Amino acid sequence: MNCIAIDDEPKALEVIERYCAKSGILNLQASFREPLKAIEFLNREHTDLVFLDINMPELNGIELLSTLAIKPMVIFTTAYSDYAVESYQLNAVDYLLKPITFERFLTAANKAQNLHLLKNNVPHKGQQGDYAFVKSGPQTYQVKISDILFLEKDGNYISIVLRDKKILIRQNMADVFEVIPAQSFVRVHKSFVVAIRHIALVENHQVIIDGHKIPIGSTYRDELKMRLGL
Repeated sequence: MNCIAIDDEPKALEVIERYCAKSGILNLQASFREPLKAIEFLNREHTDLVFLDINMPELNGIELLSTLAIKPMVIFTTAYSDYAVESYQLNAVDYLLKPITFERFLTAANKAQNLHLLKNNVPHKGQQGDYAFVKSGPQTYQVKISDILFLEKDGNYISIVLRDKKILIRQNMADVFEVIPAQSFVRVHKSFVVAIRHIALVENHQVIIDGHKIPIGSTYRDELKMRLGL
């Protein structure tokens, strides 16, 4: 997914550049300290996502966004929480408060990637209708999507948990939505992605799925509530 970063602070840009390279899902096309040069680039090049600072001289982030005829997805980055409501009214993917942790950055990036896949109707790797083909060592399993309870990070692997078995696959959490459809699952913790249809109970710090108690990470709580309409 192609993206750019716009921020008048060099150190803030360095953080975004480092996080993009580390994410494994983002191709940072360019970084800009001057909003007008960024606008020129956006009017010339195709960009899927913009990491956009709000408080900048000459033109703030919200003003910059309003000038664009074709608006890419936007994740606002700022040291101030005052613009949170306005940013969501502009359909921002997310709103990151500085200093930004990598975990919080990755949550926002994954959210943007999911929206990008849905918007462009990109097929998920290995998926055939209601089924997915997943490779575990020398074996390849056909798994019914509706039978998956949750996925759990297990070292350098991920366990796909079904009622009757677990299937261990070599996959990163950042790329898990290449295997399963994003619209049916939600990430609730850095180590867990759960099937929305199988959530039996939501408590303050955990969800219950088929008797399994799965923790809710603080950085994922808002997205979970949004997906469940809570």
